[in-house]
Amino acid sequence: MDDDRPTIYDVARRCGVAASTVSRAFNNPGRVGARTRERVHQAAREVGYEPRPLARVEAPGRARTLTLVVTDIANPYYAALVKSAQARAIERDYTLALVDSDESPRVEASNLRRLLATTSGGILATSRLSDDVVRRLAGHRPLVVVNRRVAGLPSLVVDTPAGMREAVRHLVAHGHRRVAYLSGPRNSWINGQRWAAVRDEAAALGARAAFLGPFTPDRRGGGDAADALVAGGATAAIAYNDLIAIGALQHLRELGIRLPQELSLVGCDDVFGADLTVPALTTIAGPTHRIGTAAVDVLHAHLSGRRGPPETRTFDTRLVVRESTGPAATPGN
Repeated sequence: MDDDRPTIYDVARRCGVAASTVSRAFNNPGRVGARTRERVHQAAREVGYEPRPLARVEAPGRARTLTLVVTDIANPYYAALVKSAQARAIERDYTLALVDSDESPRVEASNLRRLLATTSGGILATSRLSDDVVRRLAGHRPLVVVNRRVAGLPSLVVDTPAGMREAVRHLVAHGHRRVAYLSGPRNSWINGQRWAAVRDEAAALGARAAFLGPFTPDRRGGGDAADALVAGGATAAIAYNDLIAIGALQHLRELGIRLPQELSLVGCDDVFGADLTVPALTTIAGPTHRIGTAAVDVLHAHLSGRRGPPETRTFDTRLVVRESTGPAATPGN
């Protein structure tokens, strides 16, 4: 019977160490000294302990694979991230496995539990999982989180909140006093950071900020956002991402609302095509390609036993001003 199988607690009692040490010896062997690791493995053999799939140490010669999880593979934001991560993985002699979580925490967790059993480590891009779930998964394989901060794990964050503040200043300088934030998913950590930046910067400049949404972070969600924006009466809006902004821009044109003459609009991420809309989209740009490279480097350092303490690395953004923003319309025009 499965219930009669030896556990890590049996191994711990056998060799006189904590159960957490036994777990690390199998999950993260680089965090346990060689002598202790050998004691644990010897005790495991003596009591007949067999680690579960997620706890198995990589067998010598197993293919070196990293898992990259994105929330929506159709989002062009991830193209540069995937390409740069794959290029660096090849340089480091890894294979990169790409997984789409389809904006679902359940799908993301399920995929990760299966894949981490056979891969070396994972990169979670804009994860929708809770901090506790991410940390539990990190107990089995090294993880790096992107556009998210999780205490105790290496995090790579593009400072889009600073970009949001710059966008608010840009709009206020053009006379806008009512600015709306077109929200992305509520369970997105970075979404909360972006809204807080818009809200606080608008208040500091004597403007009003309104929270609209949440909306699905795609063009369809942008159409819904446009309807809410028109009903709300703001003269300018900043979207959670470019897909919402592009969907809103297209629907506003269908409604006969001229940009930027009647309403100004700002996106975020500067995805491919943001400069091809009519009018071209003002947006917040960050070094996405550098994030993919850095994520692989962090995992490689961990797997090579050269990792330092977990840290958050922040990457700067810049506001790219195009034709979708302009002076606020004066009453009667």
